[in-house]
Amino acid sequence: MKEKSEKQTKKKGKKLRGFLIGLGIFFAIIGIATVWYINHMHYDIEAHEFYDVETLKAEGRSYDESSVVYMTRDISPEGLDACYKALNVSPTGKVAIKLSTGEAGNPNHLDPNLIKDLVQSVDGTIVECNTAYSGSKRAETEMHMQVAKDHGFTEIADVDIMDRDGYMKIPVEGGVNLQENWVGKNLADYDYVIVLTHFKGHPMAGFGGALKNISIGIASSEGKTRIHSGGVFSKPPIDIGSLLTNQDVFTESMAEAAKSVSDYEGYGQNIVYISVMNRMSVDCDCVSHPADVDMHDIGILASTDPVALDQACVDLVFRSEDGQSLQNRILEKNGLHILTHCEEIGFGNRAYEIVNLDEVESQEDAEAE
Repeated sequence: MKEKSEKQTKKKGKKLRGFLIGLGIFFAIIGIATVWYINHMHYDIEAHEFYDVETLKAEGRSYDESSVVYMTRDISPEGLDACYKALNVSPTGKVAIKLSTGEAGNPNHLDPNLIKDLVQSVDGTIVECNTAYSGSKRAETEMHMQVAKDHGFTEIADVDIMDRDGYMKIPVEGGVNLQENWVGKNLADYDYVIVLTHFKGHPMAGFGGALKNISIGIASSEGKTRIHSGGVFSKPPIDIGSLLTNQDVFTESMAEAAKSVSDYEGYGQNIVYISVMNRMSVDCDCVSHPADVDMHDIGILASTDPVALDQACVDLVFRSEDGQSLQNRILEKNGLHILTHCEEIGFGNRAYEIVNLDEVESQEDAEAE
């Protein structure tokens, strides 16, 4: 009896030791995985610096080239038209108007009444691609078209969901993370692209400007997943890939995708950019219930260089006394890295010169008198 009891005790002891060893191995794996994840996901926050030519010269900072950014404080169809005309372009052929239709329930997307005259003056077709995140009402073409209708875009122009029939691959020249970009197949149907952007914050990218509009915005749902995961994943939704992707890799991939679209459009000859800075919060138009708008409206800006345009918009946010929440969002997500990486891969200029169209108009009026 005693011998049997000892055997049972030894058996229980072995089980306990086996359990403890297994538990130790489990926690060791968890610890190693945690250390890897923390190191893998780490990124440094880049400090904001102003890149307008006037400031660069005053601070003695060097720059190779600069781009012109036109600006008006007049957020109206007339102000939008003035910015467009200042670009001095004459689109030919079939014109695409790239914008975000906004997630269902989001009130901050571009107002169709604001853009109607410009869109119709160039006989433009509003273009978008389906989303790739969980819970979106725009992940499928039919629902996406319904949202576009609900938000008033189908009333002012035809709307084309460019990846409704799939995607095409375009090359990424000089990319570090991407070698190709998967964009909506129907992009090939257009000869010229006018990019209309509502500048605002973004919960993942820090801010959403012209670069995001042509990278994430023109990518198919599969292409969006690739950008969010640095080219590793391609099957939506983006959730898992985003959890495993370093923030800088994500923003670098956006920069590379944006460059590929510009290159595809005649190396920037067949694409221009206009950004509207109004109804800004820390959240994107892709959020159905965004944070409250907590900044004053600033104006409309336009350029042939999306990097300079986004930099100018960011600088205006950092010059705003009521821009603290958006400034914090940009910094915490290291949103400035997309601009840094664009210059590193030879795409656009962060240095820019603002041409104030309101002052030009006032001067012309004074000379006329």
